[in-house]
Amino acid sequence: MQNQTRIVIENVQPELDAGAFAIKRITGQKVIVTADVFSDGHDVIQCRVNYKHESDKKWNQVRMRPTENDGWTAEFTVNKQGTYTYFVEGWVDYALNWQHGTERKIQDKQHVKSELLEGAEYIKAVQKLADASEKEFLKKAAAAFTSEKQYDQAVEMAMSHELTAIFKKYPILYIENKSRELQVYVDRKKALFSTWYEFFPRSASQVPGKHGTFKDCEALLPRVAAMGFDTLYFPPIHPIGEVNRKGKNNATNAEPGDVGSPWGIGSQYGGHKSTHPDLGTIEDFKRLVKKAKDLGIEVAMDYALQAAPDHPWGKEHKEWFKWRPDGTVQYAENPPKKYQDIMPIYFETTDWKNLWQELLEVALFWIEECGIRVYRVDNPHTKPFYFWGWLIAEVKKKHPDVLFLAEAFTRPKIMNELAKQGFSQSYTYFTWRDTKKELTDYLTELTQTQQKEFYRPNFWPNTPDINPFSLQSGNESVYLQKYFLAATLSSCVGIYGPVFEYRVCEPMAAGKEEYLNSEKYEVQYWDWTIENKLTMLITRINTIRQEQSSLQQTNNLVFCNTNNENLMAYYKFDDDRHSETLMVVSLDGHHQSQGMVQLPLEQLGNEPIQIEDLITGNTYHWDKEWNYVELSPELPFHLFKIIR
Repeated sequence: MQNQTRIVIENVQPELDAGAFAIKRITGQKVIVTADVFSDGHDVIQCRVNYKHESDKKWNQVRMRPTENDGWTAEFTVNKQGTYTYFVEGWVDYALNWQHGTERKIQDKQHVKSELLEGAEYIKAVQKLADASEKEFLKKAAAAFTSEKQYDQAVEMAMSHELTAIFKKYPILYIENKSRELQVYVDRKKALFSTWYEFFPRSASQVPGKHGTFKDCEALLPRVAAMGFDTLYFPPIHPIGEVNRKGKNNATNAEPGDVGSPWGIGSQYGGHKSTHPDLGTIEDFKRLVKKAKDLGIEVAMDYALQAAPDHPWGKEHKEWFKWRPDGTVQYAENPPKKYQDIMPIYFETTDWKNLWQELLEVALFWIEECGIRVYRVDNPHTKPFYFWGWLIAEVKKKHPDVLFLAEAFTRPKIMNELAKQGFSQSYTYFTWRDTKKELTDYLTELTQTQQKEFYRPNFWPNTPDINPFSLQSGNESVYLQKYFLAATLSSCVGIYGPVFEYRVCEPMAAGKEEYLNSEKYEVQYWDWTIENKLTMLITRINTIRQEQSSLQQTNNLVFCNTNNENLMAYYKFDDDRHSETLMVVSLDGHHQSQGMVQLPLEQLGNEPIQIEDLITGNTYHWDKEWNYVELSPELPFHLFKIIR
């Protein structure tokens, strides 16, 4: 390719797949751009970042600063939701090049009258761009440069900082070069910082044996808010299929009175735009959403794209499902698991355009009818990636506040692709990371590699689908440890509420990560008035998360050395270092853990620090690099605020 420019621009970061996807930020965050920019020879080069929001007409510019080895950097702040575009632009700056060369000749005692005349031409080029005070300076400089009698004054003005500042302010770009345009998508703060609580609405009743309703859920909202949760996630609230309904413990045949799985969506009572009649009406649900909002809670709906055999789509749009040669429909399978109560949607149907439009209308229905702004998406990895890219973009065109959480526990590249396609948050492998090495390796991957630009992790110690081996002992200390780790390592955290709080832990069978008598298949009764050590400490941790901005982000994380493998320590800070916290946690749920923690002096400086344990209120003065800690299973962590 022929190109007259002399500037090479390489390795522009952050960048995803050569610009195929946008990086992610929230409003108020910075985008730090780096690039390698260089030219042949020894001329002075300059470069800048150009950026604008999709609603802006003009580009904003910020000059880049040289770092090392032809590296350059600059940053800009994204203040509005939506898409920003940015690119790097570089050029040989002939005015600054003239100034630099002339200065070297002056230092070599050379006479530079000819160079001053050349400089007058550069002044002429920028004079029309300058403001009044700058014009006055340039007028005097031009007169001195062309005068026979003002040589000494001309030399002084030619080398002045004032002239350098003007040349930098009004660069004359000639045969410049530009990088490809890149994008950053900006969400509201909740995309980065949220605290989720999950329960089944049908188990919300205060009366044993009675099916819960949306009105019963309203009564639980103050409790959820008091514990510091800002997002209340409900499994599907739609009518449940009656054909092939599952019984208790995933039994193939339901007994009379069995309520079935909420994920078997659709029956004679309606489909994805209907509510289960036993829960209440859409108006009841709308009122619940409003009352939750009044308490600072957003209700997250489950967006599950599948259908029970008796879903209305099964009759109205048979082509949206896959039919086998024997005339039966292909039900969902994940060997050895079988979901006879669910028909997966056949995305390869020839009627795919109408299918996509209907699925979009389902999402928009709850947004526009009930004010839903958060979706937890069930099994997105079993649907086409490009469908999700399209759907999320279409929703955000009209409703940029809407967030999508990807419930995908699958291969890493698939989880990453979903995040790139636009999911605001993602489930993670945290549920299965238990040892110090597993946790530090995984968090390093999430926060120190390219993943930090697009993958927002949401840490869940448990879900209705996952009863992890680490929790099956019911050991209170392990539950405390797991929530503490989830809530302080990641800025987004969630729990499958009552099951976690009351340490329900019995597996369906030995070696299985499934709950016995799973709430997925039956109504449970919970005594919502119970408070215990776990609920109290969850509440305290959530309160601290709201107070400490260092815990409202994930990526500013530094692990600290300890001399005990059962002790894990890490330091977090917000972008402005107004909030700094230091966490120390014992990974041993049965014994005392003691040892030394090495402070990250490169981050903290070499001064002694004062720390306050925000859990206990105790304060300490640490004046050494290595400091002693001791933790017991009864309270297996410290959450220190660093006091400057």
